[in-house]
Amino acid sequence: MPWPKLERYVFKLQKRIFKATQEGDDKTVRRLQKTLLRSRSAKTLAVRQVSQDNRGRNTAGVDGVKSITPQQRLNLVDSLQVTGAAMPTRRVWIPKAGTNEKRPLGIPTLKDRALQTLVKQVLEPEWEARFEPNSYGFRPGRSAHDAIEAIWVAINKKAKYVLDADIAKCFDRINHDALLNKLNTFPALRRQIRGWLKAGLMEGEQLFPTSEGTPQGGVISPLLANIALHGMETMLQQRFKHGTQNHKWVSKIQLIRYADDFVILHEDKARVEEAKTLIIQWLAPLGLELKTSKTRLTHTLYEVEGEAGFDFLGFRVRQYRAGKHRTGVWRKGYPLGFKTFIAPSKTGIKRHYDQLAKVVDGHKCKTQAELIDTLNPIIRGWCNYYAHAVSKRVFTRLGHLLYQKLRAWARRRHPGKANGWTTHRCWHIRAGKGWWFLARQGGQTVRMVRHADTPIVRHIKPGRRGGAGQPESV
Repeated sequence: MPWPKLERYVFKLQKRIFKATQEGDDKTVRRLQKTLLRSRSAKTLAVRQVSQDNRGRNTAGVDGVKSITPQQRLNLVDSLQVTGAAMPTRRVWIPKAGTNEKRPLGIPTLKDRALQTLVKQVLEPEWEARFEPNSYGFRPGRSAHDAIEAIWVAINKKAKYVLDADIAKCFDRINHDALLNKLNTFPALRRQIRGWLKAGLMEGEQLFPTSEGTPQGGVISPLLANIALHGMETMLQQRFKHGTQNHKWVSKIQLIRYADDFVILHEDKARVEEAKTLIIQWLAPLGLELKTSKTRLTHTLYEVEGEAGFDFLGFRVRQYRAGKHRTGVWRKGYPLGFKTFIAPSKTGIKRHYDQLAKVVDGHKCKTQAELIDTLNPIIRGWCNYYAHAVSKRVFTRLGHLLYQKLRAWARRRHPGKANGWTTHRCWHIRAGKGWWFLARQGGQTVRMVRHADTPIVRHIKPGRRGGAGQPESV
């Protein structure tokens, strides 16, 4: 298959949909969307994504189909049609990170996943032209780091009150009629999306109706959730005007959202409390509400309701008072009196260490090379996620704690040997780089990645990317 050619054709159509949406030409948008929906190139790419590229490609839906041959893929391409019909999703329960709770995951059939991917290719360009600037979750080209950088830009020159909020069971409670009305697409696509929303859930041999919510696990579900929550930031911007009022400058209220988690930032506490009331009223027609246990009003510098600062997407955001030699400064060198720090949260640090300790304890009878091969992806992935924050001290501390675990592991692996012998057996000196936990196997050297060797690089948010971030010592 000429994959680059197919991708270019689909991308060109998507770009035309994006530009037509920006120009407000709804008639052209609908015409191009129908063309893309019928395109064999788009159908072929959709089938390849769900049957070959995605990590869950071998996960079966209610029909039990999970792996198909090349000929079956071509047959699936020919059969992809928007008919409005949909199979129920298979519900499984998966553990929730950091808690003992479990959350439901709905797995559509392979055919429905391919059709959802096709519909997502059609709808995403239109809504990417409409989505608000500070929405970062489940969108192409955006990440959690962009949301964190947006928070840093908002508070690094001024301490602010923060409403740290979370929407309770967002995916499970979205009102279908409100979502379809906001979607406002052509009838055939509306019927198909309604069919997926109303298809029901199969758990074991029992079928449950779905009168609300979008199934977590569907390809199109994150896009539908973003569409449902679209407009929240615009509503606050229109309600709270910024500029000179009563001979006093009033700054803009800011809402930064990642999926169903969001924060509202402003230096006036009364405005933040009023914004919370408006958000509750705005969510009500969608069948949503704020989760009380995860919603609190705080301040980045002072203690308001408990400790100052807040946790967001695994990061701890807080400001500290600082003297004239360490304080942050305004554009013209005016001292602010505080310093802004964004670092890994205590919960994220503990969860990572517990994962490392569990791996080490589970490899008591494995070789050193097998242990290193298991640890390296975990360490590298976690450090890459926090490489844009104030993490150097945390990396060093975690490296020391992991060394203690590995030393106990080495002693158990070599009982009766002296400590010096065990150290020289499992750790080796590399020229100019200190001690490394490494093993030599089959003529090759396998070494463990060290937390502290990860460079700290400043992340650049979308719209401000003029070049690569520059390393900085933190």
